[in-house]
Amino acid sequence: MEEAKKAKAVIFDWSGVIKDALTTQLWVVNKMFAHFGVSAISLEELKDNWEQPYMLFFNKYLPELTIEEEQRLYRQIMGEADCPKSSPFPGIVDFIKGLKDQGYFLAVISSDWPETIFPEVTNYGLDNVFDEVSVGVHDKREGVCELVEKYSLDPTNTFLVGDSGHEVDAAKKANITSVAVTWGYDTEAKLESTHPDFIVHTIDELRSAII
Repeated sequence: MEEAKKAKAVIFDWSGVIKDALTTQLWVVNKMFAHFGVSAISLEELKDNWEQPYMLFFNKYLPELTIEEEQRLYRQIMGEADCPKSSPFPGIVDFIKGLKDQGYFLAVISSDWPETIFPEVTNYGLDNVFDEVSVGVHDKREGVCELVEKYSLDPTNTFLVGDSGHEVDAAKKANITSVAVTWGYDTEAKLESTHPDFIVHTIDELRSAII
């Protein structure tokens, strides 16, 4: 515990930060909407209307949808053979491995499910890189605080890297530094409205913010 507290720490969101999931997410969302008779949306509309915790987004279109039904259907559609496969954003894997080599404490906190995220960790060559991978987290505001407490992380040396205002809020609640990337789900304007400590557009800017 004491060793983790001395080290710098970075907690990453997965989809939208490490994994380029937008194409897959749009496909899954529109398949879900079709199931309920809701018109398909564009990628632009997805980014404009995306919110987390993710039920805030789905309930805009399907007010009566429960989280249990959403999770059941989402997992079912994700498992379909023609579901588009996601890949890591260019440069992010090497960046994370570089942090590991420098002794950073590294964690992932994600709403993704174990049956998708753990094979992706392996496929991206990130096995044994993260000290903690927390999955199936609907509300990251509690989850991030729990990670900081569990590993006695030093808030002044801990960063949360996300792609939405929800991660910015989670970082603020845990009193750690928020880094918002512009290559994920939220538009830059939406990110700016939540006042993160850093907004970054490239891996080089991400490196500068953290290192």
